[in-house]
Amino acid sequence: QMMIRESGGGLAQPGGSLTLACEPIGFFFRYWGTGWFRQAPGKEREAIANIRKDGERYYADAVKGRFTLFRNNVENTVTLQMTNLKPEDTAVYYCASGSDGPQLYDDDGIRYEYDVWGQGTQVTVSS
Repeated sequence: QMMIRESGGGLAQPGGSLTLACEPIGFFFRYWGTGWFRQAPGKEREAIANIRKDGERYYADAVKGRFTLFRNNVENTVTLQMTNLKPEDTAVYYCASGSDGPQLYDDDGIRYEYDVWGQGTQVTVSS
């Protein structure tokens, strides 16, 4: 059975940093595309970053320059390094992954549909 386990959420002060980790169970990230989403209370789920099987990465404008997505093919993990956090980054963050193909991405490089989703991890940015 394929699953995803996320970790690293918590409380950070504005301007602080957190790193979220995503670990697959039963498959390997290097063969699939992987993305991070977030959902704040009362808002729709938002795609914030993704990495294709070939390593090409996409970032939403809201996080570009502050968040960095890494994939470690040896350790089979994907991490989202978040810096200069803002209160509006407060949300539940989800990692998702799925078999890859160029038809799955829109013209902006965003992918919304994945095969396996994690349970989410809470990130709260507050002083």
